[in-house]
Amino acid sequence: MPLKQNVDLALESAIGVGGLPRAAFEAGLSAAASAVQRLQEDLQTGRLALLQLPGTESDIAGIEQAASELKRGATDIVLLGTGGSSLGGQTLAQLADWGVPGIGRLADGPRLHFMDNLDPITFGRLLERLPLATTRFVAISKSGGTGETLMQTMAVLSALKAAGLAGRAGELLLGLSEPKKPNGKNALRALLEPEGVRFLEHHTGVGGRYSALTNVGLLPAAILGLDIRAIRAGAGEALAPLRDGAEIADIPAAQGAALAIAAALENRGTHVLMAYADRLERFTKWWVQLWAESLGKEGRGSQPVAAIGPVDQHSQLQLYLGGPNDKLFTVITTGVAGKGPVMDAALAERAGEPGFAGRPIGDLVAAQGRATADTLARNRRPVRRIEIDTLDARAMGELTMHFMLETILTGYALGVDPFDQPAVEEGKILAKQYLAESRA
Repeated sequence: MPLKQNVDLALESAIGVGGLPRAAFEAGLSAAASAVQRLQEDLQTGRLALLQLPGTESDIAGIEQAASELKRGATDIVLLGTGGSSLGGQTLAQLADWGVPGIGRLADGPRLHFMDNLDPITFGRLLERLPLATTRFVAISKSGGTGETLMQTMAVLSALKAAGLAGRAGELLLGLSEPKKPNGKNALRALLEPEGVRFLEHHTGVGGRYSALTNVGLLPAAILGLDIRAIRAGAGEALAPLRDGAEIADIPAAQGAALAIAAALENRGTHVLMAYADRLERFTKWWVQLWAESLGKEGRGSQPVAAIGPVDQHSQLQLYLGGPNDKLFTVITTGVAGKGPVMDAALAERAGEPGFAGRPIGDLVAAQGRATADTLARNRRPVRRIEIDTLDARAMGELTMHFMLETILTGYALGVDPFDQPAVEEGKILAKQYLAESRA
């Protein structure tokens, strides 16, 4: 069943002063409607490659074959890439228990390692402890010039050489990058192709933080046995209302964009996304990059904050309820009621919680998610609710595409380009300059 979204508790008409005024929301809807028209043109003309992915199957077999080859005889698979080259894959992988506290260490099959943050101590120890002969490495960089990924890849090649495995580099590594452009440079290909390393081609029209539905995100998902066709089908469900010309009220992504625009008009400078599921923890972090890097330009944008429930009720909710009323909240819940271990009546009585007797853990989590949204609203904090009945591959695809569409629509409405990241590029150039100067 498609995700269900309710924006009523974000509005002043429902929660009183402190909610978003109807006039601001109407202005947001008007701006979102214009943005929808532009995005529909992108869809019709094929100008925006991201919108073509849900209906694409031509690359699926290649992704599945690469996943199968990587898993064969492997104890470990290490994914090298940072930012959008990693977070989308982590988001989907968590659906198969990767990175889930406790159970993630007990998963079947090869151990998956996303080395997305360049830390010399961490990466050095990883290379020391990995069984290199049975480890596979996937180096991911759209441009082929990401400094962190290049250094990691160089370190891997050196480690293989030191272990007497240099001749197996073509078997142990896989690259994922754009095709080399005529008269252009692709440092990752220059590093790996002479070693006989095969490459999957990164989609040239889809940038890193939007690449979860390309082979960048789907390859880790396939390694873990997820249904990558279902992920894309779910993304198609999020796209369908926009593709089919639905009214603005029936396009969930447009409604979300309207809320963001209204919040901007009311100087609500922080957006908090709180998801009540362990398997959405990396999703919230992926969203932080998507929102911040896409919209934080020209003095516009808002601060994204990731939270996970129920744990962050204990660490953040006091501020949200008792601190400044300068935030817009989104609470995501899943259909966990009736699921999980059931509480023994005698133990519940002994603990002084007779109401727990006979109740599964999921009942409490479901109640907490609902209570958090209602408590925020009662304290006149604007909150949107998103409900997902079953968090499976299809639902994850829909949720991912929903927030990409919402981000793009918000960028169009605010008058910023949601696809570039000029400030980030400036920092990358300066870091390489400093590195070069320190060696002089």
